[in-house]
Formats: sequence, C-alpha cells, structure tokens
Amino acid sequence: MNTAYIAGVGNTAFGRLEGQGPIDLMAQAARQALADAQLQRSDIDGLLCGYATTLPHLMLSTLFAERFGLSVHYGHGMALGGATGAAMLMLARELVRAGRCQRVLVVAGENRLTGQARDSAIQTLAQVGDAEMEVPNGASVPAYYALLASRYMHATGTTPQDLAEFAVLMRANAARHPDAHLREPITAADVAASKPIATPLRLLDCCPISDGAMALVVSAEPGPGPAVGIVGAGQAHQHQHLSAIDDVLSTGASAAAGRAFAEAGLSNADIDYLGIYDSFTITLAMLLEETGFAPRGQAAARVRDGSFAPGGALPLNTHGGLLSFGHCGVAGGMGHAVEAVRQMRGQAGGRQLARVPQRAFVHADGGVLSSHVSLILARA
Repeated sequence: MNTAYIAGVGNTAFGRLEGQGPIDLMAQAARQALADAQLQRSDIDGLLCGYATTLPHLMLSTLFAERFGLSVHYGHGMALGGATGAAMLMLARELVRAGRCQRVLVVAGENRLTGQARDSAIQTLAQVGDAEMEVPNGASVPAYYALLASRYMHATGTTPQDLAEFAVLMRANAARHPDAHLREPITAADVAASKPIATPLRLLDCCPISDGAMALVVSAEPGPGPAVGIVGAGQAHQHQHLSAIDDVLSTGASAAAGRAFAEAGLSNADIDYLGIYDSFTITLAMLLEETGFAPRGQAAARVRDGSFAPGGALPLNTHGGLLSFGHCGVAGGMGHAVEAVRQMRGQAGGRQLARVPQRAFVHADGGVLSSHVSLILARA
C-alpha cells in the first residue's frame, strides 16, 4: 500500500503571544510547514484543522482555508481532545494512501493563554467530566488526573518523587528549544515545593497553558531532505469519563499501540525515539508503562538510569513536551510529532541527537486517558 510522508513541519513559539488569535497563529505555523516542504498554497488539496476553544467556529477548516487562501477538495475539522493532532495525522495518511488527496495540511493553534479568562478555561475543561456524576462535584481536568494518579500509584507503588523525575527531564529538554514556553531548569525538590493543585499533583506536575500553533504537511511524495513516513497507526476508545474506567492499567493505550505496531510490522524493540503525550507527569508515567516502554511502576527508574535522556537508548520528548514546551490545546499534542520528524531528519539544531532516530513511536491521548492514537514514523 502507498506510503504517506510527513513532508513539512512548522510551529510558532509557545507562551504568551499577545494580540494573536487562533487563525493568526495557525497561519504562521502553516507558512513554516509549507516552506519546509517547499510547497505553495496551491499545492495543498486537503486541509485538516483541530478545534480551538477560543474560536469555537462550526466550520473552522473552511474558515481557515478562506483566510489562508487555500482551495481544497477535502476539508475537515476534528475534535478528539488531546488526541486530535495524532488523529488528524492518521486521517491525512489515509486520505493520501487512498488517493483522495496528494498533499494534506494538518494545522491547529490557539491563544489559550491570552484569549480567554481563567474561569472560562476552567469551565471549558471541566466538561470532560460526566454531566451527572462528575461535573456537579466541581472537578476539573487536574482533579480527574489526580484521582487517576492516586489509584495508579496505589496499584503500582509509584510515588510523587517518581513523578517529579518526568517534570525535571522535560524542563531540561525544553531549555534547549528556543520556542519553548518554560525553559528555566528545575529540580525534583522544586517540584515537591511547588503549589498543590490536586493531591498528589503539584503545579510542576501540570503542563502550562500556552498560546501557540503547529502544522504538518502529509504528502504522497517525500519532502526535501530525509524522507519520514507514517508506517503504522492505531486508535482505541474504551471510555470517555473517569468514572467509567474499568482498569487504570489498561486505558486503551496498549490497544492503540498494538494496532500501530501490527500494521507497521514492528515491535517496541525497533523504536529509538519516543514522543509521548504528557499533560501531567502521571500521564507520561502511565502511557510509557501501558505502551510497553517501561515495566509497571518502573518508568521513573528508567528516567533515573538515563534511558529516556537525549543520550539514552530511548530519547523522550526532546522538545520538552507539554510539561515545558507548552500546551495550547490541539497544537500542543502535535509538537511531539513535529519534534520526532525534526530529529529523524537531523534538523533539530542544538537539540539534535548524536544518533539520528530511524523509527519513532508517537502517542497522544484525549480526555482522561480516554481517546488514544498511536503513530509509528520511520525514516526511509
């Protein structure tokens, strides 16, 4: 079957970007991605847009096409929480492989930091909860993940000190990326001393809210430079709400990963780079373990022994992840794929790994570990 390639990538800086709305940010990232792919706007025949909470337009892909000057014969807006970006890449791949499109622009961006009040953001995020059983009790996303963390820590022996290791590693990685939201180094002691948000999670266990955008071009032809193809993809959707999770050790991540690996004809042992969704430190620990890249309860031990460091066997989120590069909604989750492509091309600048990755595993989740999408990228 035909291979689909990631021919171009682009991003804005993440952080506080005053005076720029979602369309402005998306346009900046899209221009970068097109330039990276050495394409013109007229070359794009498909468009996939992630939702923006600060611009809840019913036809966002059509609106962006109008404002950005695109004339496409396939347009689609998607909403799958944090998994939206990976799901858009999976759909773009299917459109290209089916011959429906030749070059699909995948883009998302949002001024989530400067474009809405704190109370509005809290109200929006609270809606991932069950309207009858969870929302009336006043919980929001951090509280849902805190409850999930408590149950997981009880089951596996994971500790708050273990979780802090992930925050420290992501900040060290972000310090090497000029576009990252948070770049000041932190220690495990800093994590432990940070403000309590929802026990056992503290402020530095949580990703920041950012403004920013990301874009990728998925194409039937490789872009300039080393070719990076999407060789496997899988999804799993076993629950929406925290109260519907049957087993915190099996949220759907392993099922999505298994489908992606089966399609690619590869296994965990073939992977030499990881891009794993990390909205909270507990998210990263749980996903690494459920997808088989660390034994149960031992993900932090792999951080401590250097396995996930830039010089380790499985470099992880070398851009700093959501925890430090930043999180602006859909585009935040797309950053993991953008960074994987740059590393695999040898184009990551001062972050470039000494050993250029050949195969990367990218995983995203939406909701409370609700919707899972796994992608496997391979350097051709």
